[in-house]
Amino acid sequence: MTEPQPLVAALDLAGYRLTEPRRAVADLISRREGHFTAADLIDEARDRRLGIGRATIFRALELFTDLRVLERLDLPTGEHAYVPCEPAHHHHVVCSRCGRTNEADDHGLKDMVDEVARHTGYVIESHRLELYGVCPACQRTPAT
Repeated sequence: MTEPQPLVAALDLAGYRLTEPRRAVADLISRREGHFTAADLIDEARDRRLGIGRATIFRALELFTDLRVLERLDLPTGEHAYVPCEPAHHHHVVCSRCGRTNEADDHGLKDMVDEVARHTGYVIESHRLELYGVCPACQRTPAT
């Protein structure tokens, strides 16, 4: 018996029904490498004639984001993209050429957040960090 994919398992764990449209969106996401946009999923669903619409895809993305197994990234272009991730707090490093995404550990960021709180008087409730650059594989190939 195969282990359920993390998105499907998260639905089950949170008590959500696994509908066919949700399963289809989870399958589309599981086929992706790096970050992707809602438009990417909409185009693929249309090309594969899956019969799921924009609203269904956006609702599923919102649900998976709420369950913290998908994270929304704000790209430098102003677009929003998504990346599957573990529900634990972490940050992302995103390749601006190929879209490869890696999770990054704290690396002292908590200390910096504590320092900002101390200097501003704010009670920091949450934070999110996305770093953009060129991954090692893209550094070895010339930009087009």
